[in-house]
Amino acid sequence: MAFEKSCGAVVFTRVGGELRYVLAQSLRGHYGFPKGHVEPGETETETALREIYEEVHLRPVLLDGFRELSEYTLPGTEIQKQVVIFLGEYHDQQIRPQKEELKTAFLASYSQALTLLPYENDRRILAAAHAFLTAHGN
Repeated sequence: MAFEKSCGAVVFTRVGGELRYVLAQSLRGHYGFPKGHVEPGETETETALREIYEEVHLRPVLLDGFRELSEYTLPGTEIQKQVVIFLGEYHDQQIRPQKEELKTAFLASYSQALTLLPYENDRRILAAAHAFLTAHGN
């Protein structure tokens, strides 16, 4: 069985004091977090920061103490996928989706993001991120 590893983040900011999360819509139409494949020699956080910048043109600061894993087999294959998701905050930057990989990227409220995310793993990770931010007074 083949193995793939990707890293990314639940990226957030505040709009009018409310938490807003960056959702990226793939060319296939699925919503998710900015993420991508680990390149040789990169750490998980280096990959996450590079992929976030490539996909949505943001440079967030990753928050200490949050790291979630999502593991699954890619549908119709024997490829085992591991995705490491961090939590990143940004301020005063413009989301610019990468046209080659994304239909769009935008800010969503917590409830809107939960509705749009198609996979249970992503909804679980968003809920964990939201709980982490709420518990730490963010």
